[in-house]
Amino acid sequence: MAFNLITKIWQTGSLEWWGMIDGADIYLGCREFPQPPEEGDEWIVKSTGDMFRIVAGEIVKTGHREVSPEPWEV
Repeated sequence: MAFNLITKIWQTGSLEWWGMIDGADIYLGCREFPQPPEEGDEWIVKSTGDMFRIVAGEIVKTGHREVSPEPWEV
């Protein structure tokens, strides 16, 4: 994929986005992942609560938010 990112990213057959961040495979989301990813984009992965941002061409993890269960899961 030619997105002009420094971070190596890939999409699986189940349309999930992953990236190599600090030497580890990190789940970047499915529909949350920005298309196309551009400088300054931010998103929260709904299933994990991980928060990401694109800074200087790299995807960086900026934090974590508690994941609240969906109403039908309570």
